Amino acid sequence: MRMRAVINGNYGGLAMDTLESRVARLEAIESIKQLKARYLDACDRKQPDRVRSCFTDGEVVIDYDRVGVLGSADELEDLFRRYGCEDHVVEMHHAQNPQITLHDETFATGRWGLYYHLIDTRAQAVTQLGGFYEDEYRRQDGDWKISATRFRVTSTQIFDLSEGLARAVFAGSAAPESLDSVANQGGQ
Repeated sequence: MRMRAVINGNYGGLAMDTLESRVARLEAIESIKQLKARYLDACDRKQPDRVRSCFTDGEVVIDYDRVGVLGSADELEDLFRRYGCEDHVVEMHHAQNPQITLHDETFATGRWGLYYHLIDTRAQAVTQLGGFYEDEYRRQDGDWKISATRFRVTSTQIFDLSEGLARAVFAGSAAPESLDSVANQGGQ
């Protein structure tokens, strides 16, 4: 297995021994980057089935702080359909600065910065969040999938646009739930 060469190549300060091991490591990291890009793109395009496909089957730890802690990708898909797939919820997820560590041929971890921009056309509000993801990845049937993810907010700005001018409602780390609740975005 090509990943085996990576594990036997350069972890824990050991020198990489083959070009094949270096290429295999880079291919695995690129596959994980593409996985995260597919996930974020599916969120922005409101494609719950594609969101779901980025996760492993069965038990998954999804901890999105105030949004909730979920135990499966099916629960995430359901939550996303109820709150994220509304026409008045216009989102952009922009991840950067990936730090991916391959632990073996089937397990990796990653940390990503996230810039999130939400326009709620119904409430006439804009929310900008900064934060970070801490992910775990498993390789199943040759494909990398997210097996655990945790997101934490580090900065928030909320603007009210209802009077034709942007008025800052909150600026700081994490806004109080009364100002920034996913339940307020749902369309039902």
